[in-house]
Amino acid sequence: MPRPTLAARTLLSAVALGAFATPVLHAQATAASTVEAQANSSFDFTIANMMRGPEVYGRAPENVRWSPDSRYIYFRWLPPGTDWRENPVDYRVRAVRGAQPESLSRAHMDSIGPLLSNGEPSPDRRRKVSAYEGDLWLIEGMRARRLTQTMEAERSPSWDARGERVFFLRGDNAFALDVATGFVQQLTNVRSGPEPRTPQADVHDKALQRQQRELFQSVRDDIRRDSIMEANRARRDSQQVRPLHLRQGERLTQVSVSPSGNALLLIASAQPQGAKQTMVPNFVTESGYTEPLNVRTKVGDAQGVSRVALMQLPSGTVKWLNVVPGDTSRVAGMSRFGGWTANGDRALIFTATADFKTRFLHSVTSDGTLRTVDTLNDSAWVAGPCFGCMGWTSDGARAWYVSEASGYAHLYTANPDGSDTRQLTQGDWEVLSVELSENGREFRMETSEGSPFNRHYYRMPVAGGNRTRITSGDGSHQVELSPDGRLLANVHSTANKPPELFLMENRTGAQMSQLTTSPTADFLSFPWIVPEIVMVPASDGVQVPARIYRPEDMGAQPNGAGVIFVHGAGYLHNVHNWWSQYSREYMFNHYLASKGYVVLDIDYRASAGYGRDWRTAIYRYMGGRDLQDHVDGSKYLTKEFGINPESIGLYGGSYGGFITLMALFTEPEYFGAGAALRSVTDWAHYNHGYTGRILNLPQDDSLSYHRSSPIFFAEGLEDPLLIAHGMVDTNVHFQDVVRLSQRLIELGKTGWEMAVYPVEDHGFVRPSSWTDEYRRIFELFERHLPERP
Repeated sequence: MPRPTLAARTLLSAVALGAFATPVLHAQATAASTVEAQANSSFDFTIANMMRGPEVYGRAPENVRWSPDSRYIYFRWLPPGTDWRENPVDYRVRAVRGAQPESLSRAHMDSIGPLLSNGEPSPDRRRKVSAYEGDLWLIEGMRARRLTQTMEAERSPSWDARGERVFFLRGDNAFALDVATGFVQQLTNVRSGPEPRTPQADVHDKALQRQQRELFQSVRDDIRRDSIMEANRARRDSQQVRPLHLRQGERLTQVSVSPSGNALLLIASAQPQGAKQTMVPNFVTESGYTEPLNVRTKVGDAQGVSRVALMQLPSGTVKWLNVVPGDTSRVAGMSRFGGWTANGDRALIFTATADFKTRFLHSVTSDGTLRTVDTLNDSAWVAGPCFGCMGWTSDGARAWYVSEASGYAHLYTANPDGSDTRQLTQGDWEVLSVELSENGREFRMETSEGSPFNRHYYRMPVAGGNRTRITSGDGSHQVELSPDGRLLANVHSTANKPPELFLMENRTGAQMSQLTTSPTADFLSFPWIVPEIVMVPASDGVQVPARIYRPEDMGAQPNGAGVIFVHGAGYLHNVHNWWSQYSREYMFNHYLASKGYVVLDIDYRASAGYGRDWRTAIYRYMGGRDLQDHVDGSKYLTKEFGINPESIGLYGGSYGGFITLMALFTEPEYFGAGAALRSVTDWAHYNHGYTGRILNLPQDDSLSYHRSSPIFFAEGLEDPLLIAHGMVDTNVHFQDVVRLSQRLIELGKTGWEMAVYPVEDHGFVRPSSWTDEYRRIFELFERHLPERP
């Protein structure tokens, strides 16, 4: 396995030494005060109540938008205690300190909706055009004018360079609308299937036709009339857009029109031929019959392909582009566009190869000349934060993009031909999101600069240089700038406080004013801790971050046992100073600590937040370095707390369930029990996009799949195991654990059990299912882990 770079080791050593240390809340409160705080809380500290999830900890404000006059913040939300079945609804709050959110009627949203929709600003930035509910709208200040009202949806509007016409897509074709007159012109004539061919007569038919022409004047008259009609038709067709006939099964998936109106880019994609769709049976249905759900292909099966072309306007002449240099088939694994320069003379094309190992960033001129701006190769796979972030500086002189070339995701600029590349940010941290300001003078970014455990909002000059941090304090800050540039709507959270909407001025050090309260009063009354972030020494010398929950944090006595929680997704960040997306598990870890368990939550290798080497440490071996980090976590619990390895359990869902199985099957001496939830048991049965990146393809790299799949190591099971899975899981299919259970049966294994949930998908939604699952996990640990007299 590849060792982390010196930069990665240095970063985490610095963390271990306290360079990024966070306040240790547990050290500031005695066990007695914790018990007193719990006693004074009205929160029902039970598994059943915690598994109500968002009914207790609330729904985060989402889809945050400003009104064009910067007076109101609009968002979707639900007030505290709302039933779990309800979907978020529309709210707004006045952009002043102390304002209270108000729910909005459908009629109000119908009237204001076009003003709030994301739109494309005109060149003079006085207007914008947006697609709202399938129609085009022109926005000027607080006024909205409908431009279209059709049965077929219009989408992807953009302006021409002079701000006079709006380009948009309808169906598979591009159109131009004159804003002043309303005149609509069709720009493309895309047709499905190959161009029809005129049938050719054979030698016998040609002889008969020649004889007929020689014998009969009437036939010669018909031929003359047909020729005249054909000439007239050809003259009319020459005045229309030339048709573009796609291949059989192809369809347009992206179109981008140049602001100059003289060219457009398009992507034609085709679904794979002969690929098998997996079927997931749904047993509990309204009809009473088992109903099949056809979902996805499996890794290594035939995949869709796409082609990229530039079309000249108005002629319709098409030039197919070689976006993968050296590949004359002109087929790419994945492509998308990064926008045109303001004058429309060139655009950006982002392309990743089908084997996931190379990313190209090209510029293309309006005449179809292709130049490579940047190439990123990775022996594992290309990805990382802000993968695909790109654009042009306001003058169109330079392209900007995010790349992991340095080992961390950073911002770069380059000339359109790839020369004079400049790295604008650098360090052992990552650019998480970036956009160019409206005036083109600065970049606005969210980054992990300063600590991998915090996320802050920065401004930086477009040429690079000193960055100005606007937000402050621990946690995550996801901001929306008001149209007038004075204020920020900030969805902020900390480790023990769920996300809320805050208002602040757009300046460093500005105070935040909280505008929403999402959890119930009972939830807020409980003394939820800020888990300390500790460093687990790994066997390869790296310091691995982990959250820790101690019994004394909850005013409890240790029971001699420990538990490791394994987050899912693999590439996911869960050790940080903001609210975890594993909110139920955050509460459940409190519950375990209150019963005497020491709980670790590890950002193992493959987790997000620590750069390229951390991300790709599992290449060709899932269950290798990532599992060893959990083995090292077990050793840490033994060394620091004297816990017998047989008294250490672990649990997790999805990728976390996979790690749990691999731990019990291949490293049983370090663990005493485990709960594997919605687990991948055989990677050859998972999807293509995720698995193919990490393990290559099963037909090409059978070793990677064999050593990474728990089902091949089931004979190693020695300790108690709970398998829990939703039967309607369209992500990790129920078939995964059915196959594993048959394997365990044939091996004669005992001490394992399975709980199935007939109506649940990959992510459970019903509190009763969550409660049953986590009750079983707790009872499993209680039966097998604590060291009691």
